[in-house]
Amino acid sequence: LCLTWLCCPFAERTGKVLGEFCRCYKEQFGVALFNSVRYEIEGAGGPQAQLLHRKVPLEDHVIYSGNIFQYIEENKKWRNRFCVVPHNYGLVLYENKLAYERELPPRVLVNSAGYKVLTSVEQYLELVNNSLPGVTPKSGQSPIVKCPTDFPLLLWHPYARHYYFCVMTGKEQQKWRAVFQDCVRHCNNGISEDSKVEAPAFTDAIRMYRQSKEQYGTWDMLCGNESQVLSNLVMEELLPELRSTIGPRLKGKAPERQRTWIQVSDAVYRMVYELAKAQYDAAVARCEQERPQLESTIRTDMDQIITSKEHLASKIRAFVLPKAEVCVRNHVQPYIPSILEALMTPTSQGFAEAREVFFKEVTDMNMNVINEGGLEKLVEYMEKLSHLAFHPVKMQSCYEKMDQLKLEGLQQRFDVSSTSVFKQRAQIHMRQQMDDAVYTFETLLHQELGKLQGKDDLCKSIQRILERVLKKFDYDSSTVRKKFFREALLQITIPFLLKKLAPTCKGELAKFQELIFEDFASFILVENTYEEVVLQSVMKDIMQAVKEAAVQRKHNLYRDSMVMHNSDPNLHLLGEGLPIDWSEECSGQPEAERRRRARQVVSVIQDDEGALPYGAEALLQPGSPGAQGAPPGPGDALGAIREALAQQSLGDGAEQRLMNGTEGGAASEEGLRAGAAQGEGTRHSPAPHGDGVHGGAPPAPAAESPSGTGGERVTPALSPVPAAESPSGTGGEPCQQRGDKETGEPGGHSPPQGSGSPESGEGVQTEF
Repeated sequence: LCLTWLCCPFAERTGKVLGEFCRCYKEQFGVALFNSVRYEIEGAGGPQAQLLHRKVPLEDHVIYSGNIFQYIEENKKWRNRFCVVPHNYGLVLYENKLAYERELPPRVLVNSAGYKVLTSVEQYLELVNNSLPGVTPKSGQSPIVKCPTDFPLLLWHPYARHYYFCVMTGKEQQKWRAVFQDCVRHCNNGISEDSKVEAPAFTDAIRMYRQSKEQYGTWDMLCGNESQVLSNLVMEELLPELRSTIGPRLKGKAPERQRTWIQVSDAVYRMVYELAKAQYDAAVARCEQERPQLESTIRTDMDQIITSKEHLASKIRAFVLPKAEVCVRNHVQPYIPSILEALMTPTSQGFAEAREVFFKEVTDMNMNVINEGGLEKLVEYMEKLSHLAFHPVKMQSCYEKMDQLKLEGLQQRFDVSSTSVFKQRAQIHMRQQMDDAVYTFETLLHQELGKLQGKDDLCKSIQRILERVLKKFDYDSSTVRKKFFREALLQITIPFLLKKLAPTCKGELAKFQELIFEDFASFILVENTYEEVVLQSVMKDIMQAVKEAAVQRKHNLYRDSMVMHNSDPNLHLLGEGLPIDWSEECSGQPEAERRRRARQVVSVIQDDEGALPYGAEALLQPGSPGAQGAPPGPGDALGAIREALAQQSLGDGAEQRLMNGTEGGAASEEGLRAGAAQGEGTRHSPAPHGDGVHGGAPPAPAAESPSGTGGERVTPALSPVPAAESPSGTGGEPCQQRGDKETGEPGGHSPPQGSGSPESGEGVQTEF
C-alpha cells in the first residue's frame, strides 16, 4: 500500500475536523477565561484540606526498571530488553542495562495513554479480530503473535501500534502488569489540572464538538495530552472510512492482513497526530495573543457581564426548566441512589485499603526501627516510605478494589460506554491521598527529630504522629470521595439529560442569541448557559443523595456540617519549606558509607524473595547456537529465550543488536564496543533484576518530544515519528537534563550521536 496515496485524502478530512474543533476551542477559551477571572475575584469556599500536598513528588526519580522480553515485529524475534519507567511514566526500552548506563539512545519510547494492558493472548486476539471485522484466522493458521512463555504482557491500542512483552514467571507478570497499568493510568491523565483556562476550554470544546455530532455520554478515549485526545477524536471519525477503503485491499492470510491493518492504522494515527499537534498549538497561540485584551475587558466589565449572563440564564431557565424537571423526575431521580451506591462501595473500599497500607507500612517501620538501630534505620526506612504512593505493587491492592465497579443495567440506560473513566479517576485520587498522608507524616516526624531522646521517645512520637495523620486522612478522604461522587453522578446524568432534551430544546436555543450584548459575546455562550440550567435541574437531587449517605455515615463519610478545626496551625507553613532529604540525616556517617547507602536506597520496590537475579537461570542452561534463527516454536520456546538472554548477557548482543534506524545507531555501536573493551567483568555477569523504583538514577528521555525540539529525528518504515529525546546524565554524576514537557523541567544538553545505517527495520517508537 502506498502511504502517500493513503494519507492524502485522510489528511484533508483531518484538517476539516480539526478546523471545526479549533472554532469550538476559540469559543470556549473566552468562557473559560471569564470563569477563571471570576473565580479569582469572588473565590469559593469549601473544606480546607488537612493533609499537606507535595509539590514535586517524583523529581529526578525512576519508578521502575528491569529486564523484560519484547517481540520485535520487523524480524519476528523476541529480544531481552532493559525497561525503565521514569518519573513521567513513559516506557523506555534499552538494548540492555549497559546501554542505559552508558546513555545510549533507547530502542523504544512508549507513551501508554489509551492502551489496554492484557495478560492473555486470547483477549488480545479477540480485540484484534473485532478491530477489522470479517478478517479472522482460520483454524490451524498461526495467530498474529505467539508468546513463547505462559506469561505475556500485551499493550493494545485501538489506533496505534501494539507492543508485545513476556516474562518467565507469574510473579514477574503480576509486577510488570501493575507497573504498566500505573503508566497507563498516569498517561491517560495527561491534561494538566493546574491550567485554569486552557484545560477547561479544551475539555469543553471536545464535549461540544462531540455533542454537535450527536455523541453524548462518557468517552473512554479522552486520555493522554491534548494532541493525543485530538488524534483520538479524529480517528474516531476516520476509522469507518479507513476500514472500508483499506480492508478490501489487504492481501495474504488473515494474520498477515491483521498485521498490515495495524501498521496502516498506526501510520494514519501518526499523520493525524502531527496535524493535530500543529493545528492545536497554533489555535492556543492565537488565543494567548488575544488573552490580554480579553482579560482587560473582563476585569473592567465584570459586573455587566455577570448581569447579562444572569438575564440570559433566566430566559433559558423559564423555557427549559419545566421540561428538564419532568425528565429528571421520570428518568434520573429514581436511579441516583443505585448509581451512588455502585460508586461508593468500591471507591470507599479502595480508600480504606490505602489507609490500611499506610498504617501497616508505618507500624512495620516503627517496629523495625526500634529493633534494628534507631535513627540510622529510621532514615533508611523513611527514604522508602516517602515514595509509597508511587509503588506500583504495594498500591495495587488499593487500585484493584475499583475493579468491582459495575453499573449493570445503568450503563446502557445512561449511555456510559465504559466505567474505566471513573475507575482511573478514583485510583488517581487514592494515590494522591496516600502521598499527601506520607508527606504530612514525613513533615511532622522531621520536625520532631531534634527533640527526641532515645528509642522509646522515637517510638512514641511515630505512633502519636501516625494517629494524627490518620485522623486527617479520614477527613480529607471523606471530602475527596464526596466530591468524586458528585462529579461522577453529574458526568453520568447530564449527557443523558441533554440527549433527552435535545429534540425539544436544542433547536430553539438560537432565538436566545439576541439577548447577548455583542461586546460580551466572547464570554457568554447560549449553549453553555443552557447546559448550566440543565445541570441545576439535577444538582439538588445529587447533592441530597450524597448528603444523606454522609448523614447515615455510610462508608465512613462525614457530614458537610462537620468541620475539622485545624489542630496544626503551622503545619501548612511547614509544607512550604524545602523538600525533606532524608539522606542528609546520615551526615554523621563516613562519606564512603553515604555513597554506598545512596546506591542502595535508589530502590523503592525491593525484591525480597531472595530469588536468582532475573535471567540468571539462563546462564546456567545455555542453549545450542542453532536456535537463533526462526522464532521459537511452542516446544523449545523457553530454551530459545534462555539462550538469547544468556548470549546477550555474555556480550553476543553487541553483534546481534537491532539497529533503530536513527542517526544515533553508530553511536550505540561504538558505545557497546567500548563497553566490551573496558568492562569484561560486567559483560560476563548476569544482569541484575533491577525491579525497583530508583532515585538518583540517570534521567530517562521525556515521554513527549515534539518534532524539532532537540532530539533525533526518526523515520520508521511506515510513517514519520515525533522526535525522541535521548537520555542524559549518569547515575550519581551531575549533568544537565533534557527538557521534559510533562514536568516542565528546563532543557539541557544531549550526549553526542554519530550516524550509521540500520541493521533492521526496528525504529524508535515515541509517544504522540
